[in-house]
Amino acid sequence: MAILVHRYDAPDRFVAGTVGQPGERTFFLQAREGNRITSVACEKQQVSVLAEHLDRVLDEVVRRGVAGSGTSVGTGRAKDVDPLDAPISEEFRVGTMTIAWDPSIDRIVIELFSNVDRDADEGDEPEAGASAGTGADLEDEVEADEVFVVKITASYAREFVTRAQALVAAGRPPCPFCLQPIEPTGHICPRANGYRRALFS
Repeated sequence: MAILVHRYDAPDRFVAGTVGQPGERTFFLQAREGNRITSVACEKQQVSVLAEHLDRVLDEVVRRGVAGSGTSVGTGRAKDVDPLDAPISEEFRVGTMTIAWDPSIDRIVIELFSNVDRDADEGDEPEAGASAGTGADLEDEVEADEVFVVKITASYAREFVTRAQALVAAGRPPCPFCLQPIEPTGHICPRANGYRRALFS
């Protein structure tokens, strides 16, 4: 069965974003090219893991000296802080993610596959490599109905990482004892004998 491919070889924008308030946020990865927009839903942890692995691949690309000079250092603050582009229509929920550096076009290739029934411990982390193909034989590699393929420059990937990290950090702060998220109304900690901490005092 053929996989439906949403391909962006030179997107005008590729970002992580959310809809909803902290504690009830839905996370999306979204690409826009001209008037075409594709949005896929994902978990907060997937955004965090994707950013982490992108950072590692970029560091490796720089170490090998195969990317531009603007790749090695992040800005610390995302330039693109705008909300997701509308309309936000979920194409699918992300399962497996892969990352590769394509030296033939000097771009990072990100492949986001639709979620399929797999073991709970599979598909959470992207496979990352400093050099790999562009995924021409996707059907042979991953069981999925759809795939979202985005190709971005190394410098733009750094921007994605910066925004994604800020997005993840902007959620509910963790409890210092049990590390579970603290709600705005407070938090009853199971590890601190009912210790209650409010987000706003």
